Amino acid sequence: MPKTQSNPITLGTSAPDFILPDADGNLFKLDDFKGSPAVLVAFISNRCPFVVLIREELAKFAKEYAAKGLAVVAINANDASDHPEETLARIGEEVKAYGYGFPYLKDASQSVAKAYGAACTPDFFLYDGARQLAYHGQFDDARPGNGKPVTGADLRAAVDSVLKGESVSNQVPSIGCNIKWTAGNEPSWFSTAA
Repeated sequence: MPKTQSNPITLGTSAPDFILPDADGNLFKLDDFKGSPAVLVAFISNRCPFVVLIREELAKFAKEYAAKGLAVVAINANDASDHPEETLARIGEEVKAYGYGFPYLKDASQSVAKAYGAACTPDFFLYDGARQLAYHGQFDDARPGNGKPVTGADLRAAVDSVLKGESVSNQVPSIGCNIKWTAGNEPSWFSTAA
């Protein structure tokens, strides 16, 4: 199974804004979460085995941490024309099937994924109250076939630190499937070897 590692992004980078739809036709923007002390932007997929492995735990994690003040928004930037399981309608089905209690949005133009520097699914970007990047790393060290339990330990530790106003020391890159870029829309940093 080909694997792609998340891009190195400088901590302290401001969160790019976005306006993206969910499957019900609602539009969401970064400012919708302005009251939250921390925001997690997660680039995910409906089909990537790395996301399939963690999606139920991600739903539990998001529900648990919503009560602590974390806002979670998921974005699917995969090309839906070549990958029909990544359409907006299928995103709506995923929300219902896995109990996602957070907005799951479609970045059909892939411009938001490019603005964030997202490279893989899952790719997690955790921002503090000032919307400065505090953590860009893995959910945990579980991978398809490695037998490790899905706990969200790394992301949990990062969110706990941010909510306490502390810096996050452990920054382990996420690994997953590469974002499925529309032909001709690949970012300059994308390698087809991935």
